[in-house]
Amino acid sequence: MTSTRPYACKQFGMIFKKGFLFYAEFNTRLFFFLFVHKKDILLANDLDTLLPNYLVSRFLKKPLVYDSHELFTEIPELIGRSFVKRFWCFIEKITLPNIKHAYTVSPSIAAYYNERYQTHFKVVRNLPFANLEKKDTTRIDPKGRKILMYQGALNIGRGLELLLETMTHLDNHLLLIIGSGDVESELLEKSRKLQLEDKVRFWGRMQPEELQKITPKADLGFSLEEDLGLNYRFALPNKIFDYIQAEVPVIISNLPEMKALIQHYNFGEIITKRNPKDLAFQIESILLKDFKAPLKKAKKDLVWENEKQHLIAIFENLDS
Repeated sequence: MTSTRPYACKQFGMIFKKGFLFYAEFNTRLFFFLFVHKKDILLANDLDTLLPNYLVSRFLKKPLVYDSHELFTEIPELIGRSFVKRFWCFIEKITLPNIKHAYTVSPSIAAYYNERYQTHFKVVRNLPFANLEKKDTTRIDPKGRKILMYQGALNIGRGLELLLETMTHLDNHLLLIIGSGDVESELLEKSRKLQLEDKVRFWGRMQPEELQKITPKADLGFSLEEDLGLNYRFALPNKIFDYIQAEVPVIISNLPEMKALIQHYNFGEIITKRNPKDLAFQIESILLKDFKAPLKKAKKDLVWENEKQHLIAIFENLDS
């Protein structure tokens, strides 16, 4: 197939588009595809691809590396779906204790897996490449308002409803919401009900290259995940590192991994109270502060050029 990526890709034309039958079809087809095609190393991205990779690895004695992007069995989408959650927990239980080479995105998730399954997860954070371009300070709002930004998935538990309510208490600010997701239509409706048409803009999903040009124009970024299970509690969202590369200060949730990062680098603040009036006050306060020096320090350290050595070490030691 034609691809803009510097490597070959394979797409399956699926009969089922969602639900259990989708995953059953996908995993079955993936198993047979992996079984018959030449490979030296198998790499499974997240739990929903692990079982076929694990089985092929066992049958053909090929090394397997597991890349866990999140704590899959604790995602908010599984809240209230006990059967589905038990199914994925069962997949974890029969596979993870037998996997030698695995990594994930935060120390808390690695510690969780290592304690629960006696595994040996390493940490490889999903950091961006260094952005050495000068920050573009061209204003994108003709009214000259302060630019507030959320970028990422528009899903439950991201603090987006709180942000919209907060905008009713701010006058000289514009909120850009960049991304798409499950609650996008609900957020658009809420914005209309709150009469925020002039204060909030939904710009949809953008390609990374385009987003890198927009993010530096913001005055403040947000990562306000709620504590909806361990996956969010232990999260270290990519957007935080993107804000840092754009030299944009951040207000983040009071959750362990985010809190530790901001306490170490001081590139922004932890949200003090999760209610609209107090958050509005904190926003106005943080915009008066200077975070240039800590942002430059964090920007230099938190880049893929530094982090990739951890990933390389995993693949260089598959025989150990």
